[in-house]
Amino acid sequence: MANQQQRQAGPGSGRRVDDTQAQSDRDAEVEAGGPETTVEVRCTGHVRTAIGEHRIEYTFEGDTLREFLDAFFEEYDVRDMLIAETEAEATTRGWAPKLEELPGKNYAKNPEGEQTRRYARVIVNGTFNEHLDGLDTEVSDGDRVALVYPFMYCC
Repeated sequence: MANQQQRQAGPGSGRRVDDTQAQSDRDAEVEAGGPETTVEVRCTGHVRTAIGEHRIEYTFEGDTLREFLDAFFEEYDVRDMLIAETEAEATTRGWAPKLEELPGKNYAKNPEGEQTRRYARVIVNGTFNEHLDGLDTEVSDGDRVALVYPFMYCC
């Protein structure tokens, strides 16, 4: 019962008391240059080798995947492992025949210049970024961002 009383701000307020403080904090962040977001970064393959850790907590200024990647790449030199600059860097020949028209939108790639290299992936909370809003995907405190560039061996 005491917890319920603490959560209610009063008649007609429409917001919990602690939500008011949280909103004030977010407003102050925006005025000071933007929100600050902390995400859990998980790294595999070559990215893990380059960074030296498989899991880190990373705080950056902003709230989109693009802002996260820009800040992360300034600190860790792994951009070339993950981001393709040309269509050729993003595409590989496969063993399966290429269909004339791919079914559904889930197979769409990010626009040229905003796509990962072949075999590399950027994943937000378990979903490939191109299935969300690409590099403009919003991220929140506590989200998981996986940077995947697997080791590839061929015979």
